[in-house]
Amino acid sequence: MNTDEVIAGIDLTGRVALVTGTTGGLGAETARALAAAGATVLLAARNTAAAGTVAAGIRTRFPRATVDVVGLDLSDLGSVRAAVRAVAERAPALHLLINNAGVMYTPFGHTADGFESQFGTNHLGHFALTTGLLPGLSAGADRSGVASRVVTVSSAAHHAYPADLDDPNFERREYDKFASYGQSKSANVLMTVELAARGADRGIHAYAVHPGVCATDLSRHMSRADFAEMRELTTRNPSAVTTLKSIPEAAATSVLAATAPGLTAHSGAYLADCAVAQASPHATDPATAAALWELSDRLIAPAS
Repeated sequence: MNTDEVIAGIDLTGRVALVTGTTGGLGAETARALAAAGATVLLAARNTAAAGTVAAGIRTRFPRATVDVVGLDLSDLGSVRAAVRAVAERAPALHLLINNAGVMYTPFGHTADGFESQFGTNHLGHFALTTGLLPGLSAGADRSGVASRVVTVSSAAHHAYPADLDDPNFERREYDKFASYGQSKSANVLMTVELAARGADRGIHAYAVHPGVCATDLSRHMSRADFAEMRELTTRNPSAVTTLKSIPEAAATSVLAATAPGLTAHSGAYLADCAVAQASPHATDPATAAALWELSDRLIAPAS
């Protein structure tokens, strides 16, 4: 399925959505689909000029669409906190949060706050954004009478690598770009599991998504050797999807997770190919999910 097929018949008039990573690829396509269905969409990105170009394209295609841009650098918690404040001012009631942005297989490095780049950006940045926006998401549910949804893009790469809660920043183990990416994607699923539990009485549902394999700028750090290693990993992993998808096909599962009425009973689920799928046990264990949440809370707390 593609995004147009998934969104057909869905009316999001009156709903407000925030999508991260919207300068191109899956984020831009997700934002386009939600705006086409009538949602007010905030496009969050580090490169606000590029996101503005995407927003202009959406307005040209859908003249009645309401879209705006929010600056957001997930590798800088100061930027994340500023984005939370900006979103709260523009949209006190938020209905959809699509945590789409991320980095993949990067060389060893650190975020502005000293966290390993992939864990710090893919998980901690989105964790700080999500927890900061919980009041707005709860207000959206209260005002609409419909549960707000948080959709976090994970990956089948999570199957190969659990999150190491004792050394998430590779301070004591040798850095491995594949292990780092995989643990950050496991962390995305674990956050979803715990958010589903914590959000149940606040009108907030959560879903994790594997979009499938798609050619986007996310692979910009990969060498030929990295592509060969990724193919080997997917060959060893029967849960991985190896068929290359188009961008509308890869974004479809995120759009479905954000809008499909039939998912209301499946908060906390992991989705792939526009259906509920099975994540690995290490990424769905409730005790691990709770422990990661508490660890993440401590890590992102402002220095006293």
